[in-house]
Amino acid sequence: MGCCGSAERTKREWRPLEDRSCTDLPWFLLFTVFCVGMGGICGFTIVTGGAARLVFGYDSYGNTCGRRNEQIEGVRLSGLDHTDRKFVFFLDPCNIDIVQRKIKSMALCVSLCPTEELKTYQDLKRFAMLNGSELCSYELAGHKYPGLPERFSKCPKLPVPPSKPLPVFNRCTPVDISCYAKFAEAVVTFVGDNSVLHRLIAGVAASKEIIVGLCVLALVLSMILMVIIRYISAVLIWILTSLVVLGSLAGTSVLWWLYIDHRLYGNDTSAKVAKEVKEEVDINRDSGQALLVYAVAATVFTIILLLLMLFMRKRVALTIALFHVAGKVFIHLPLLTLQPFVTFLALLLFWIYWILVLLFLGTTGNPVQNEETGLTEFRLTGPLQYLTWYHAVGLVWISEFILACQQMTVAGAVVTYYFTKDKNRLPVTPILSSVLRLVRYHLGTVAKGSFIITLVKIPRLILMYIHNQLKGKENVCARCLLKTCICCLWCLEKCLNYLNQNAYAATAINSTSFCTSARDAFVILVENALRVATINAVGDFVLFLGKILIVTSTAFAGVLLLNYQRDYAEWLLPLIIVCLFSFLVAHCFLSIFEIVVDVLFLCFAIDTKYNDGTPGKEFFMDKALMEFMESSRRLERAAERGRSRVKEAVSEGAEMKPMAPGTSSA
Repeated sequence: MGCCGSAERTKREWRPLEDRSCTDLPWFLLFTVFCVGMGGICGFTIVTGGAARLVFGYDSYGNTCGRRNEQIEGVRLSGLDHTDRKFVFFLDPCNIDIVQRKIKSMALCVSLCPTEELKTYQDLKRFAMLNGSELCSYELAGHKYPGLPERFSKCPKLPVPPSKPLPVFNRCTPVDISCYAKFAEAVVTFVGDNSVLHRLIAGVAASKEIIVGLCVLALVLSMILMVIIRYISAVLIWILTSLVVLGSLAGTSVLWWLYIDHRLYGNDTSAKVAKEVKEEVDINRDSGQALLVYAVAATVFTIILLLLMLFMRKRVALTIALFHVAGKVFIHLPLLTLQPFVTFLALLLFWIYWILVLLFLGTTGNPVQNEETGLTEFRLTGPLQYLTWYHAVGLVWISEFILACQQMTVAGAVVTYYFTKDKNRLPVTPILSSVLRLVRYHLGTVAKGSFIITLVKIPRLILMYIHNQLKGKENVCARCLLKTCICCLWCLEKCLNYLNQNAYAATAINSTSFCTSARDAFVILVENALRVATINAVGDFVLFLGKILIVTSTAFAGVLLLNYQRDYAEWLLPLIIVCLFSFLVAHCFLSIFEIVVDVLFLCFAIDTKYNDGTPGKEFFMDKALMEFMESSRRLERAAERGRSRVKEAVSEGAEMKPMAPGTSSA
């Protein structure tokens, strides 16, 4: 079907991979218009000179270095020809405003950065005469530097450190970065000794090959784990279940033992203590009551937990079966392992573009004279200042859009696998087919789902910013209220993320709009609430154990490889880098595994709801899930037979009533 004019079915029918049509077309158009606006911001910064000012630099009078400039009204020394002056030179490069993250010094365009230290004004004069690069303000003549009274305010602070231009950005930066120690002060203070910091950095430099090798090892282990986790999931899940049950029983027993011991000890000593200090008796009584409350609460929790384990034991078997099938999915669809790389690359490219445009915005706008320093700066004024907010919203929405595209791609590939009965007839590249379906039909659905997440994420980020700005200033009630709102929005965002993911799977199955898919997925999830809870609780913990396994294995390999270094202090930073990277990699890969399991469960729930295995309504599920279904049916039939026998016994007992006395025949 064509995209335009496609109508959604009035009656909901689950027809996997049939009747494909475009969904949420208005949202695709809205997202396209928004992206055009993002590109328009970039174009505006380039046309108005903001990009050029960032790259080439500009002086404190509004002149762009390396170019012929136009006069700015009301700004003296503007409109100069700086074609030969291509570098930005700061008179006092160490005058740094840490809060505003900028250099407060006057900036000039010069033709050459000083490569040697200049200690006197005579040295400044000599440098200007020999190289033609004047380092004082433009109205001062180079040959008069030593005798001018303005030299103290309009010439660089002595001594002038040697500097060299930054690549691309053409700023003269001191070769010795010791004047930037304010930025490193916190790090140096934390380390406590500058030599320790140098040793740590030296350790990283000496171990760079080992660090790269260990990062590759983490990648390989993550890929292997996604394939073999189906073989070890059963052992992990039952070990986890046993540990939870035994731990709760042990904790409850210890609390009751402490309470009984406290009562016996308290009764023994209360009479003696009461004569001496009455307050200690009250404390003793309060402690006993607290232990009783803890013990009762632990008992209630343990009973509830045991009942849940009893009722959910079959659903734990479903989790094992889903993990088993998910492992098969990665064998049949090996390109799924590349999804984290593709998503990370897309996010990285977008974030680089976003940061560049944000920097362009920082040098775009009208020239304004800073009242504090008297220097000319460029700022967005009037309605243009909202461009930064528009750009910030774009960061969240487009990032969420890229992540949602990953979820839709994975969901489409898994749906294709599940609902293809003959696995030998799978498409050559199900991942590519899923990407093509996404681009052709479902970009509007992804745009709508990611926008909903954006609506929740932005208020949470704003509240977090307000909370950080008011830290130490707000009262207790305001702080508690802010944290509560942030926590509630975070929980709402997580719930919406989970619902969105299932909505994308429903769209991949039956090509319906986002709202229809979300509603249908929500109904399916509510009907299988206990199964969902079990899969999320048990499955998430197993995947967490998998992440810990990868991190510890990589760290252990790192210790073995770094063992040749006798200075154990040099191990710290390389191991921290390796552990962080391995956890990030494991999280990315196992998150794909988690998406696969969730999509498989939704397909399984739909399959069991609309099919019963009879001719014309055959199951699509894998052999492992079919075995689970047959086992569940056997248990249900056995339970049904038991209930019918009980009913028959009750009915027979009701029919055999005792005869009244005297009614028997002689």
